Amino acid sequence: MSKDIMPEGTKLGPVGSEVIYENDLVRVWSLRLPAGATQDWHRHDLDYLVIPIVPSDNNVMVFADGREKPTTETPGDALWRQAGPPHKLENRGTIDYQNVLVEFKKS
Repeated sequence: MSKDIMPEGTKLGPVGSEVIYENDLVRVWSLRLPAGATQDWHRHDLDYLVIPIVPSDNNVMVFADGREKPTTETPGDALWRQAGPPHKLENRGTIDYQNVLVEFKKS
């Protein structure tokens, strides 16, 4: 897709824990990330919406170029995000994090 800078030998994983619904328009993922855990490197090729189920008390998006972006998410929010470069999500907090992620397929 692009000239992504990734650590040598890194393979991209899925954007969520499991697909819970899919049709021609959307793909819906459930993501569970225990406190202290790190999600695999992944890339969002589609624009998406994040709907937090539990609050994130210290989640950080880590990019291959070393940038870090803390995220604050509150249950009931709907957060629009555009497709972008590979990253991984680190749960540096004390709460097991969970969200629903809706990818919008191009038509």
